[in-house]
Amino acid sequence: MEPVEKQQRRPWVVGVSGASGTPYAASVLRGLLDAGESVDLVVSRASRLTLLDETGVAFRDAHWREDLATWLARGADGKPDTFAVDPERLADVRYWAAGDLAAGPSSGSYPVKGMLIVPASTAAVAGVALGLSKDLLQRAASVMLKERRPLVVAVRETPLNGQTLRHMVALDEAGAVVLPASPAFYAGATHIQDLVDFVAGRVLDAAGVPHGLYRRWEGELGGALPSAG
Repeated sequence: MEPVEKQQRRPWVVGVSGASGTPYAASVLRGLLDAGESVDLVVSRASRLTLLDETGVAFRDAHWREDLATWLARGADGKPDTFAVDPERLADVRYWAAGDLAAGPSSGSYPVKGMLIVPASTAAVAGVALGLSKDLLQRAASVMLKERRPLVVAVRETPLNGQTLRHMVALDEAGAVVLPASPAFYAGATHIQDLVDFVAGRVLDAAGVPHGLYRRWEGELGGALPSAG
């Protein structure tokens, strides 16, 4: 019989696709780690180019932990060392290469809590909706659907054509939460990081993970405005 301690780790799989919006992924990852959650990370090949373009961080397989720490420390405005990154929390992140279709998350018998795709490109949306499983990100998402586990898909694209909209409906009907990366302003955003954290917070809300990334609506008009005087 397998030792009980080996059965206790149940991570969230976080898939990062090639869509613009890598700061959303960084905020979600920080939120999960701050909540004490374990993370299995899948970074698509296309997302490496987007990450390099948006943050200047080169994500390398052989140095992924170092590169992840650099990425998570960077603010949404591109400034380095904006956030403190706890090495102990990073120790419970497991990285799987996107081309590794024999990885743990590719199987329904691998224990996970669910999966968050942040950001999700239209190609990722289509691949998951059609069950293509062309890489580990798509395969892991397909596993979530077949095992009836939570799957949150944070779509980052505008405008949306009919084909993508149909794919999003298919994901909704299959049990996924389709969550467009649409920041709101009632939380009193004063910085780009606030807008990023709002979307990340809504992703974590959909997953049932507690966080303090944004000010919640409490039924008070103007509550987010700075007080006069």
